[in-house]
Amino acid sequence: MWNSFWRSRDRFSLDQLRYLTDQLTKVQIISEVNKGFVIEALRSIAELITYGDQHDPSYFEFFMEKQVMGEFIRVLKLTGTVSVPLQLLQTVSIMVQNLKSEHAIYYMFSNEYINYLITYPFDFRNEELLSYYISFLRAISGKLNKNTVSLLVKTHGDEVVSFPLYVEAIRFAFHEESMVRTAVRAITLNVYHVGDDSVNRYITSTPHKDYFANLVSFFRKQSLDFNKLLSDTQLNPGPDSMSAIIAATDEIEDNLYYFSDVVSAGIPDVGRLITDSIMMVLIFPLLLPSLRVMPNNDMQDGAAPSLYLLCCILRIVKIKDLANTIAGSLFYPSEAFTKSSQGFHSDGVLVQNDCTSSNLSLREVLLAYVTKGSDVLVLGSLSVLAILLQTKDGLGILPQRKQHKKLLLQALVGESSGEEQLFSSKSNRDGIGTDINVYHIKIKEQYGVSFLPSDVGISPRIHRFQVIDALVNLSCRTNISAEILWDGGWLLRQLLPYSVSEFNWRHLELLKISYKSYASALVEEVRGIWSDLLISVLCDEWRKCKRAMESSSPRKEPNCILLLPWKISSGGHIPEGSSFAAGKRMHELVKVFVLLHQLQIFTLGRTLTEQPLIYPPGDLPANCRAQGSGLDVSGPKAGTEVSLGHAVPCRIAFERGKELHVYFLAISLGISGWLVVAEELPLKKSHGVVRAVAPLAGCNPRIEDNHAMWLHLRIRASSLPFIDPVHFKDFRKKKTRASVDGRWTLAFKDEETCKSAFLMTVEEINFLSNEVHRRLKPLLDLETSIDLPGSTFCSPKDSYRTHPN
Repeated sequence: MWNSFWRSRDRFSLDQLRYLTDQLTKVQIISEVNKGFVIEALRSIAELITYGDQHDPSYFEFFMEKQVMGEFIRVLKLTGTVSVPLQLLQTVSIMVQNLKSEHAIYYMFSNEYINYLITYPFDFRNEELLSYYISFLRAISGKLNKNTVSLLVKTHGDEVVSFPLYVEAIRFAFHEESMVRTAVRAITLNVYHVGDDSVNRYITSTPHKDYFANLVSFFRKQSLDFNKLLSDTQLNPGPDSMSAIIAATDEIEDNLYYFSDVVSAGIPDVGRLITDSIMMVLIFPLLLPSLRVMPNNDMQDGAAPSLYLLCCILRIVKIKDLANTIAGSLFYPSEAFTKSSQGFHSDGVLVQNDCTSSNLSLREVLLAYVTKGSDVLVLGSLSVLAILLQTKDGLGILPQRKQHKKLLLQALVGESSGEEQLFSSKSNRDGIGTDINVYHIKIKEQYGVSFLPSDVGISPRIHRFQVIDALVNLSCRTNISAEILWDGGWLLRQLLPYSVSEFNWRHLELLKISYKSYASALVEEVRGIWSDLLISVLCDEWRKCKRAMESSSPRKEPNCILLLPWKISSGGHIPEGSSFAAGKRMHELVKVFVLLHQLQIFTLGRTLTEQPLIYPPGDLPANCRAQGSGLDVSGPKAGTEVSLGHAVPCRIAFERGKELHVYFLAISLGISGWLVVAEELPLKKSHGVVRAVAPLAGCNPRIEDNHAMWLHLRIRASSLPFIDPVHFKDFRKKKTRASVDGRWTLAFKDEETCKSAFLMTVEEINFLSNEVHRRLKPLLDLETSIDLPGSTFCSPKDSYRTHPN
């Protein structure tokens, strides 16, 4: 019989299907002898039914007439090996996935054949079998709708009493294999989105509703593991630390997006079940107790994971009641949640809280992080506050939309309660109003937090003042990175229009003092190592800052809170005395100066210009060396011809033992400048070919103390690699070697010639610096810059335009 299976026959004919079915019915026992035939028959039948569904309905009519699904079940009962159940699950999965006919799907789901396979006691110790089984369940769930789901459930009256597909799937919801968990989530979402009322009641009934609480408990365990990973990588950082953190945050956020997808299915009570579980299992006992300021004002970076998780929950799980409850809890001190709770600790383990934190409310703790915390804590706190302000679906309270009198804004800046409702009564659970006092009652009665809010009775104006004051003080901090100060500036700009009375003369004075301090520092950079790039960097950062300030939402993803330390350390070591270190300081200085300048303009009610207000390029000085050398605006390049009328003869060796007789020339052209080494043309005296070019700015000319005929010049890069994305990748690869400055040593025939070369270099540096200073003058005086006409706008191209004498 088995040999006849291989006889010549059209592979996709109805005769072949008849033959395979007939032979399968004759199988009474499965052994090593006939196992191969059974597996091949099952596989071929799946191919034939799929083919027939697309070309000839008689194939499936035969399948139904001969009750082949019943034969599949009979064969399954005969087997004692794993390979036949594997093929059977794959066969049915292929058929369910590929059948287009509704009639065919109805038949497949009827007669309890599918439910029998779903509940069959497979040996799931075999990982491959489990994988095929989960794929089988997923294929079935993909065909669910309001009509087909009724074929897979058992009912009593109008109520579903059994739904094997759902029950068996969620058994594996927390399997150690992530691919299994992902497939189970897809199955459950397919079930939830059917929209059948009786199925929804079954899902939210006891004990099936425990699945949602178990989801949150699993997420809590994942959060604890995540905290330990962070601590381990901080103690023992390695080359893969950052990628491990990114992978972990991806999984954290994937889980939360699943929560969001579940809620979006619109099943009654599911949002409430998830909200209650998140608050009771995660927020109250774990995250909020971690936000503490110790009696000695110690700011613990251990709060960073909690801040990150709060951001993710608020940003991804868009349950209005959840966001309101979290906002309401900000009025309580962390002590309210610590009596029987645990929190994250900086070493990655759980600690029993001992209530040693101060009596600050959590919103005051967040503000304390802003004014006194590290970069990580500042960014985390700003992210929480910003996400509360811009969450969608009714939670968005950005000032541009004039939705500022809302519950969440009240929680942050103390708006008077009861003026407007944040959510409509249609979407509000239990029909309760959204006043903050209602959520204080709810936190007490529903969640058992028997503790008075520490901010009770305090004027809303004080709340507003606290937030504005913290953000202004942050803008004046000198130990926080410019990127994070920009985030604080964005939040301040959102709140200022609606807190005018709380923004007082002291705040304005603080911003002015800080602005003047940075303006003075900017003047020093005019004669710094990167003075030739100062204006171009300033124009570039002005545009970026303006875009950031006018953005409708924060610029950063929540995981930036945790990746910040790795981002800071990933650029490689830059020697402190190098030009790259000076360039990094200049870049930070410019970014903060631009922020403070734009905030000043905003507080005065003025409109930000597209470009910073600076003077246009001036005329070149009389007898300037650039014109005398025959150079144009593009500057000298290796291999081009240059006039040597102002050049000084000298010797230089670019390679050991190969000294060259050359001419040295220092040239400035507006805000650009170069050091040029050229070789004289033998047939064209007083002209030469450029051999090497280096930036003039930052060359730091110095005559050797013991050899007054030697002139030393520092040679820095022509661009800043951490500003220029094209060069950044190469810079990170080269790291320390790339960040070390070069050096030229020029030997002259006598001391007088050496001194003249030195003076030429200093003079050209002064020309360059003076032009940079002249053009920046409007920005250095705030009142002047605001009143300047539009014709003084800078353009990126203007930086290199020259005017003839």
